[in-house]
Amino acid sequence: MTESFSGRIDKLRSLLDEAECVLIGGGSGLSSAAGLTYSGQRFTENFGDFIKKYGMSDMYSAGFYPFKTQEEKWAYWSRHILLNRRLPPALPLYRRLFELVKDKDFFVVTTNVDAQFYKAGFATERIFAVQGDYGKLQCAKGCHDELYDNEDLVRKMAAEQKDCRIPSALIPKCPVCGKDMEVNIRKDAYFVQDKAWYEAERRYEIFCREARDRKLLLLELGVGYNTPTIIRFPFEAMTYKNKDAVLVRINAQYPGAMSRKRQKDAFFCRGYKRRVESDGLTHRCRPRCIRKRRKNAKRQSVSHVMRKRKPECLRSYPSGGRGNKIKKSQPPKHVYYVH
Repeated sequence: MTESFSGRIDKLRSLLDEAECVLIGGGSGLSSAAGLTYSGQRFTENFGDFIKKYGMSDMYSAGFYPFKTQEEKWAYWSRHILLNRRLPPALPLYRRLFELVKDKDFFVVTTNVDAQFYKAGFATERIFAVQGDYGKLQCAKGCHDELYDNEDLVRKMAAEQKDCRIPSALIPKCPVCGKDMEVNIRKDAYFVQDKAWYEAERRYEIFCREARDRKLLLLELGVGYNTPTIIRFPFEAMTYKNKDAVLVRINAQYPGAMSRKRQKDAFFCRGYKRRVESDGLTHRCRPRCIRKRRKNAKRQSVSHVMRKRKPECLRSYPSGGRGNKIKKSQPPKHVYYVH
């Protein structure tokens, strides 16, 4: 690894210029780098009453808190949705990313549910938000496949809540079965994939299929091991299968790839408490030791993560798991690192 940091940044610019198409994979690290952090000062300033009452430590773990009543649950979630989905405008990092790829043939697949890609100008028909949207409600038991916008209700909940509770009259109920409603984010077997979800999946499959024989740049931003079978592992597999594809991975904690693909990937990480800037892409790394990376990340099957059938774009490439071992005799490719 003798190439300088600036040299690797120049290489990334060159790869972007030369690419015929760009596939962007956006994970939670991208939104954190953009400013939507779930812990620290941003959390303590906005959730002081919940911290005092429930002992919460950050917004991510708070999302799993077992509230005893719907009034308490929606008091928290209305504020969470307002802070992370409704109030923030298109953030500079996302706007800069759009400027970099807007003249390219591109597509976005993301596990983020904050709608930042939509706000930044990325066309709806070029986005596949696999894990849902904070801005939508669904039946908690998935009794029907329709989603409901929650903006007016969430703003009212946030305005009228007292002592970490909302008025009982504001608790959302399913218009079909009469049971409780839930935020449309994937967390159990009842996650609703509506018609728009399947249309986005189909467009993603088509893009991946057409990119197989083209000069493809896979730009993976802030994707870790929470749900690696959605972006991380498929991106590695697509990189290996397409001789003209290059994977650029920008990640504060998990910048590496599987060893058999090292010669075709570009990893960007500036380490402890440092900053990565890549032609406008800025990632502020959290002070966590790289040595704590997960050694044995659970590789959930895509059928479990999505609950429905596995998309063709993921079926078409080896997952890297058992039964899909790639022979050592296959040709090596190029590697670019930024540490």
